[in-house]
Amino acid sequence: MKKERIVVKIGSSSLTNPGGELSREKLNGYTTAIAELRKAGHQVILISSGAVAAGFSGLKYPSRPVTVAGKQAAAAVGQGLLMQAYTEAFNQYGIETGQILLTRSNFSNKSQYQNAYSTLSELLHRGVLPIINENDSIAVDELTFGDNDMLSALVGGLIHADCLMILTDINGIYDSNPKTNPDAKRYHFLSEITPDLNDQAGESGSSVGTGGMKSKLEAADTALSLGVRVFIGTGDGPVFLTDILAGKGDGTYIGFPGGFILNSKKQWLALHSLPAGELIIDSGAKTALLDKGKSLLPAGITKVHGTFESGAVVEVKDTKGQLLGKGQVNMSAEEIKEIRGKSSSDAAALTVTNRAEVIHRDEWVNISKERI
Repeated sequence: MKKERIVVKIGSSSLTNPGGELSREKLNGYTTAIAELRKAGHQVILISSGAVAAGFSGLKYPSRPVTVAGKQAAAAVGQGLLMQAYTEAFNQYGIETGQILLTRSNFSNKSQYQNAYSTLSELLHRGVLPIINENDSIAVDELTFGDNDMLSALVGGLIHADCLMILTDINGIYDSNPKTNPDAKRYHFLSEITPDLNDQAGESGSSVGTGGMKSKLEAADTALSLGVRVFIGTGDGPVFLTDILAGKGDGTYIGFPGGFILNSKKQWLALHSLPAGELIIDSGAKTALLDKGKSLLPAGITKVHGTFESGAVVEVKDTKGQLLGKGQVNMSAEEIKEIRGKSSSDAAALTVTNRAEVIHRDEWVNISKERI
């Protein structure tokens, strides 16, 4: 078996006891299975929920808090306890751990995104097991982000993982809810995530988590588009993660992604960058961008919307308003307005840099082609 880079995502429901508190027994079971993966030579990145579950009882809450302030307070106390539990468990196997807390803004900020990649790469190079969670104690929207499901997909794409294992308390994806329909049939393998599957999926998660099956399907679809194959399911025992990798897991295997795989720069452009404006282009420029892989030149630009400087990210749309993609511009909005519709030679003479490309093809991501 070839050595792989694997993201393992463990949700709150898989780490808690019936009272909603962190279960050391369950946590230790997962660490043993992860240690077996590492023993086989694979690199592992762990995405773990559980900070709120670890912290709420220490704050004298009778049960898991439901208010944002209560969740954030519990997460502030619980994150340290969660990390301590993992550190002690992995120490038994001689595995060094490193904590990384992320929010959505870390992905939308390009320099922070690049720093996250560099840090994770260095930790893996040094043999450290990165343990990642959302920074729930300061994030608001992230508390309903899907129990780290989408975070695990984005991290998988960021570090070019081979496989994402989303572990939950349900053994895979069914054609209807297995808790209410005893005749529900499980999908053992799916080539892709279809709209019908999303419609069938439940919205809500368990009482101790925030992510239902719908969020897991959305995360799986994103992971596939980034070149990461996915497993959604459950299991226990020291070798169950190794079994998943060998195709013997108790759950659903989703796709072997094909087609376009985005590098880190284009992942950031497509998924995380915040557009500062938009450019409207004609049919000739549309064909050049989508079908011929060319750069965007001034001649094909018909309108410029927004105020932005050189280096900003903009959306590019056709004359009907359809989004074609996003790109990083080489000049400001005012400069583009001055040269739009002109030939490349005339435009280059009017720019400070003597460049004709408004968006170079290396700074462009085609949204319609690359499944985002």
